Amino acid sequence: MHLMDVVTAYLYGSLDSEIYMKIPDGFVTSDEIKSKPHNMHSIKLQRSLYGLKQSGRMWYKRLSDYLPKEGYVNNPLCPCVFIKRSSTGFVIIAVYVDDLNIVGNHDDIVRTSEYLKKEFEMKELGKTRLCLGLQIEHFSSGVFVHQSNYIEKLLKRFYMDKAHPLSSPMVVRSLEVDKDPFRPHESDEELLGPEVPYLSAIGALMYLANCTRPDIAFAVNLLARYNSSPTRRHWNGVKHIFRYLRGTSDMGLFYSRGVKSNLQGYADALDFYLDPHKARSQTGYVFTCGNIFSYHGSQ
Repeated sequence: MHLMDVVTAYLYGSLDSEIYMKIPDGFVTSDEIKSKPHNMHSIKLQRSLYGLKQSGRMWYKRLSDYLPKEGYVNNPLCPCVFIKRSSTGFVIIAVYVDDLNIVGNHDDIVRTSEYLKKEFEMKELGKTRLCLGLQIEHFSSGVFVHQSNYIEKLLKRFYMDKAHPLSSPMVVRSLEVDKDPFRPHESDEELLGPEVPYLSAIGALMYLANCTRPDIAFAVNLLARYNSSPTRRHWNGVKHIFRYLRGTSDMGLFYSRGVKSNLQGYADALDFYLDPHKARSQTGYVFTCGNIFSYHGSQ
């Protein structure tokens, strides 16, 4: 996994409409123009600039027009991922604005890098260490993806960095409906006020659960059902997850390099009677290839 940065990427885009701007200070003009008031003239842009609302799209168009010429193709369902098959396997280019993550064997990465440098000024940043908040560690035996820095910042943000760590992400649920700590709001219970950052905490935990921590996904999804009417019980459940993260901040997903893995998928659905509170059915799936890479659950 190799990371490259496009220098001043937005300047490579061509404009799709006529855009005029005021003459900026320091712009060299003719004597005839200089002799007239500054606001009487404007200049026409010839290419995209940083600050234009369409600059990002025009840069992507330039890149997506260039890559297919060498056999890199993408899919409308995932337009920012380009794939090229070769005799040695395949190479993947994952695009995020001006950062390009290239995945493949060494020779394919070198060829891809050279092709990109023919058209754009590029910076070689070496192995990908950080991508969209994900920390990536490279070992001879595989790749470890985690978010320990994010977890530490999260715990400090919600003042849980000194909390006592716990060994599980949620308490054991009672089989008695009226004693279940995750039951909905009851008429005699007081709702949390705006001073309690319940929604912010759920959103931050949801991001973590969807990226590298499937072990907290069920607990977070369960508590997210009560975003509109959270109580103190539900907030205690959120803090329970924080305490669990306090003791497991270094956990993540490891993808082995030496073991040949096959793509496997599992799906399941639960009948509505297993939800004693709202009688709604549940479904979920998980896909693995050496380790989990895609999972989802919903009610």
